Amino acid sequence: MHPQTPYEITTARPLPTAPVAQAPGWERPAMLPEELPPGVQVVTLPGGIRTLAYTQPSHTAPTPPAAAPPAQPIPAWAKTTALLAPTVGLGIGAASVGLSYAAPGLIAMSHALWSAAALIVAAVVAVPVLLRSGRRTTAPTQITQNITATGLFGRANGTINHR
Repeated sequence: MHPQTPYEITTARPLPTAPVAQAPGWERPAMLPEELPPGVQVVTLPGGIRTLAYTQPSHTAPTPPAAAPPAQPIPAWAKTTALLAPTVGLGIGAASVGLSYAAPGLIAMSHALWSAAALIVAAVVAVPVLLRSGRRTTAPTQITQNITATGLFGRANGTINHR
């Protein structure tokens, strides 16, 4: 018996065929256990009378196992991703091994490129210096300008003399 209920819950059984003492004027029709609606049980009250009653579900009663959802097919994108993952991983691994073998050559190549860049810079600086030193020196040309104007807004006239 549950500690909070004053009655005892029994399982549904066929009602006895012997007549049970009833109050006069009340006739109880026999009900088969299969006819009981869900949630209704045969309950024995403290006075010994058995009756039908709605009861709370028992917390200790095992719940029926949930039906497993139907299996769904695996989507195509998931299959493609699953097949690509190891391929990409192996490609990255192979690239890292290749770089580790190529590292000494890459370092030597970078030194050679820096040397070539230094040679180009030296050529850019040295060629103009050599060309300038090879010219003959002459007197620089002098240009003289004479400009005259009359008035604030007068027209200006000028002459240029090369010597």
